[in-house]
Amino acid sequence: MEPIPLILDVDTGVDDALAILYALASPEVTLIGATTVMGNVDVDHTTENTLAVLELCGFADVEVARGAGRPLVRDHMPFPVVHGARGLGEAELPPASRAPSDRDAARLMVETARERPGEVLLVATGPLTNVALALSEEPALPDLLKGFAIMGGAFDHQGNVTPAAEANIWVDPEAAQAVFRGFAGAPESKLPVGVGLDVTEQVKLDRDGVNEMCAPAPDSPLAAFLQGSVPFYIEFYERYGSSEGASMHDPLALAIAIDPSLATLQTTRVEVETDGTWTRGATVTDLRGIRRSPWPTGWMPEDNARVAIDVDAPAFMTRFVGRLAALVEACA
Repeated sequence: MEPIPLILDVDTGVDDALAILYALASPEVTLIGATTVMGNVDVDHTTENTLAVLELCGFADVEVARGAGRPLVRDHMPFPVVHGARGLGEAELPPASRAPSDRDAARLMVETARERPGEVLLVATGPLTNVALALSEEPALPDLLKGFAIMGGAFDHQGNVTPAAEANIWVDPEAAQAVFRGFAGAPESKLPVGVGLDVTEQVKLDRDGVNEMCAPAPDSPLAAFLQGSVPFYIEFYERYGSSEGASMHDPLALAIAIDPSLATLQTTRVEVETDGTWTRGATVTDLRGIRRSPWPTGWMPEDNARVAIDVDAPAFMTRFVGRLAALVEACA
């Protein structure tokens, strides 16, 4: 079977960088483009980080398109405490030797989907601003893509940036609302796969896992990058009470997009709270099907997502660590 062409929409970050590496290490997909958005750090840093990580592994031919530098309706508020001032912990990467694409992120998504209808898998692991802009340019995007997965949301779970909201959705809830509503009524196979905190907080990478990834070539540049970036991210979790390691949010979203059998998915409808004082950014999810009850709830009946409610965490972690170890060896 031919690999599926993949576009990653990232706010690179440590776990986005790990998702990029997982994409490069996965035979089921070919990374044909990476689009960048603001997130934990500003879009200049997320773009520089994406270019540098790809070049580190010898994939400088992957098109990288700079995207939105701010949410749709408010200013960007970065929170570098999670991933470091530049987004990659304490890792030092050489500056990339090339500039981003002349195309912006939304244009890359739309033009690629039009050129290759039904072929492209899109996975978004940052705020959904770029995807919302692409949908506004091409409302038929759900039909043009092969599939779409989102790392974002807390569907039957508390948030991580507020008690109600997960970070990617909280950064730009208006964009997230536009994206979920833009996919409403699509065939079930085309609905976004929502990979939220319900499952991503079940998959943890600890220092032993990092060492296992690096073991095939511990002195290589890629191993040095992993040892410089991931422990910083693990330490953030340890400061806030997790002794089991750092949640692998973004690699898990990509892994489930590639192989949905890793997760239990429930088809439902998601609405994003954009106005609440305490609930802004919450992904309000109708897991009980209340919208189809006789009560006048105001909810639209169409499904707009398939959300992950459980995950085979051991299977994912074995695959994730093994593939990155193989990549470290291949790039040495």
